[in-house]
Amino acid sequence: MGRVDTLLAAMTPQEKIGQLNMAAGSAVVTGPGERGAVEEGIRGGRIGSLLNVWGAEEVRRLQRLALEDSRLAIPLLFTLDVIHGFRTIFPVPLAEACLFDPDAWERTARAAAIEAGQQGVALTFAPMLDVARDPRWGRIVEGPGEDPWVAAQFAAAKTRGFQGNELRDGATLAATAKHLCGYGAVTAGREYASVDVSERTLHEVYLPPFAAAAASGVAAMMPALIDIDGVPMTANARLLNDWLRVRLGFEGVLISDFNAVTELIAHGVAADDTEAAALALTSGVDIDMASEAYLRGLPSALARGLVSERQIEAAVRRVLTLKERLGLFDDPYRGIGQQRQAMPRALAREVARRAIVLLTHRADVLPLSPDARHIALIGPLADASAEMLGPWAAAGRAEDAVSVLQGLKAAMPGCHIDSAAGVGLDGEDAHGVAAAIERCRAAELVILCVGESHRMSGEAASRGDLGLPAAQGALAEAALALGKPVVVLLFSGRPLIVPWLLERADAVLACWFLGTEAGNAIADVLTGGFNPTGKLPISWPSHSGQIPIFYAQRPSGRPAKRGERFSSSYLDIPVAPQFPFGHGLSYSRFALEDLQCAPRRVRAEDTIEVSVRVRNDGPVRGEASVLLFVRDVVASVARPVLELKGVRRTALAPGGHSRLRWSVPVASLAFPGLDLEPVLEPGEFQIHVGHSADPTGLLRESIELIP
Repeated sequence: MGRVDTLLAAMTPQEKIGQLNMAAGSAVVTGPGERGAVEEGIRGGRIGSLLNVWGAEEVRRLQRLALEDSRLAIPLLFTLDVIHGFRTIFPVPLAEACLFDPDAWERTARAAAIEAGQQGVALTFAPMLDVARDPRWGRIVEGPGEDPWVAAQFAAAKTRGFQGNELRDGATLAATAKHLCGYGAVTAGREYASVDVSERTLHEVYLPPFAAAAASGVAAMMPALIDIDGVPMTANARLLNDWLRVRLGFEGVLISDFNAVTELIAHGVAADDTEAAALALTSGVDIDMASEAYLRGLPSALARGLVSERQIEAAVRRVLTLKERLGLFDDPYRGIGQQRQAMPRALAREVARRAIVLLTHRADVLPLSPDARHIALIGPLADASAEMLGPWAAAGRAEDAVSVLQGLKAAMPGCHIDSAAGVGLDGEDAHGVAAAIERCRAAELVILCVGESHRMSGEAASRGDLGLPAAQGALAEAALALGKPVVVLLFSGRPLIVPWLLERADAVLACWFLGTEAGNAIADVLTGGFNPTGKLPISWPSHSGQIPIFYAQRPSGRPAKRGERFSSSYLDIPVAPQFPFGHGLSYSRFALEDLQCAPRRVRAEDTIEVSVRVRNDGPVRGEASVLLFVRDVVASVARPVLELKGVRRTALAPGGHSRLRWSVPVASLAFPGLDLEPVLEPGEFQIHVGHSADPTGLLRESIELIP
């Protein structure tokens, strides 16, 4: 009999249920925790895992309680939201997605796992894989953007990075793919609201990233807090059991979101904790995070026949198996104190500068002249190191983060940089505008640092107005009115709708929340030490009326035609976004030519070889990122006008050229058919290649799939 079987045979019903209970610990991030109650619960075998606890001393202390004071000495599982770094903070996931680089995504997860493992954390609630097409939703900042192909690549890379080759290694974290699924489609972008999407949209858009995570061996998954078509995901047996466990064969642990089990009562599908616990457990949820509904409700649910002992044991077996995979039975203090590497500041700086997107560049004001002697750096985010960390910064510390002011001063020691906030981040008080503008009058150039505070993005941070807070708008207007060159650094966890600013500033850079090395990374880009390469993983709206907005629209019988009444358009605003998916400028200028596809007639088992010639017509060395899309022209189900299938990059010197190549399996052109089963239909497929999803800039060839 194995260790797990031996433990199961020895456990009382209360101890079994205790393994399914995750308590909130003392380092509170997402909810309350009572230290005394936690310690008593550990001793009594009523707690199997802890949320929001880290640090060698605290983890050792609590683990000793489980090993020395509880009857069966089952080690605790320590968990934390390590979303984009632990102590060293990397760019928020939406910013990191701008790299379109799975290798970099894997490396940052690996670095975060090493740091967190040294402090006793064994499981992270990441990666967040919610495809999101509505920037009003605050949690868009935590995910990879609007495209399911990108999200699937992100899922696989982050799972590899967090989990490494062997989970028993103390420098790894068990990854949790979240939030299964459709969370990004909440009604009106409002946090926790209901989701109502078609089965087709679920299978084409929202489920593929989770399938990719499962295929990559992700250790755990988390159902979303929301309901889909009236069925809360915490109780959605059809998706959690039938699709995930049966169809995909997922054998890992399912962990509820914070308090989600007892919230089934508020959803209106359970009358009390007994019914809520029974619904969640029978739907496949193994661990109840923080609500204690399993502790209160499963004993009575078992007595009433709402759950069986076999179902409880199956959940406990999965939890104990995860602990065994992590090596906790052999080394309950896994990873603590291991010195694997120093803080990965160099990696943080590299990824941060690659995440910056040059949105506009009208007057060639960048890179900044090395002869510049006086720059005005104004705005509430000019010297705000804590804000650079963004939401969900785990154990990140403001004192470790580099502000824009600090970064520029280090990069330009011979330049006088005059800085003033002018206004607050989210207040209406504009009294400081005049003083800030006075500092600009003698300057050669103005750098304006505006946008959101880190609290304006993330969970429970939905916004109806995606513009700048009023006082920041006043500061920006005053700076633009000076007639001097103005470079805007736009900080946010989502696209901000500021067309007036984008159209009038000489250059605008999306700087997101770039983490510990933000200021140095920004200085690298501004001074030309790094030529920007970031590309938008989302469509950037020009008006709130366009939301939700995304490139992979289905064709309409009456396509949008500006000025034509009976077409799929607006009377008062354009249909096209401010910036398309994939947009991102460079100090170089790249041209694409000579798109080739072979063979032109293919069968299901074939591979399409695609190549395109890239040329650098600009004055400096740079990196081009080129996107490959396909379109199934005629199908039994109308297909999107573009679907991303690959990205390639090349670095070129001025005047240099290169040929980028893709091998596209014909099987990857399949789609969910009328019965939602995968189907590959013969006919014409268009191959599109370009810098972005802007249809006016795409090269196109066609191939034919024959029966």
